[in-house]
Amino acid sequence: MVDPVTDEDRERTMLYVKVGLTLLVGLSAGLIASQGDGSIEVVGGAVLAGLVLGAVLAWYLVPDASAVSPASRRRYRK
Repeated sequence: MVDPVTDEDRERTMLYVKVGLTLLVGLSAGLIASQGDGSIEVVGGAVLAGLVLGAVLAWYLVPDASAVSPASRRRYRK
């Protein structure tokens, strides 16, 4: 039988989702800037601005691990 997902696993997974979302937004901003024939400074600025925007979006869109935990207030029986 499979054990329930631990709180540590749930928190680590949410962290991976937040980091992945942040990197996706940041790198896509850099790709768009490079496709527009931007200089290296412009592309770097776009990546930096995209990373900041991605972090804000990840903070807003991805819930805390305790919000999605079905048994956050009680323990499973073993």
